[in-house]
Amino acid sequence: MPKRKEEPRDLFPGALEMMVLEILRRRPLHGYALAQHIRERSDELLRVEEGSLYPALQRLLKAELVTAEWGVSASGRRVRIYRLTAKGAKHLEREVSKFEQMLEGITRVLAPAKS
Repeated sequence: MPKRKEEPRDLFPGALEMMVLEILRRRPLHGYALAQHIRERSDELLRVEEGSLYPALQRLLKAELVTAEWGVSASGRRVRIYRLTAKGAKHLEREVSKFEQMLEGITRVLAPAKS
């Protein structure tokens, strides 16, 4: 049976930033590559639009969680390449821990009641 594609859903506040920081923890990337990576890794369940991604990257830059420098993409275009900072790595660790606790709580509430 073919996999059913659902409409993309809005992310909860902070989810996009957390995903971006995690991806950048693995390797520096430019914005378009970040959006592609999220789309591919989520099996196209998540689509990040430029109108969401670039403001999130600006917030991360302002908070000094990432840095950016100009570089050249594989296609030869001039792009800003984002890199995780040490401060960003610590922030990511805290946010993932909070997210895991929240998810555990939600999972418990949604679980069938024990008889």
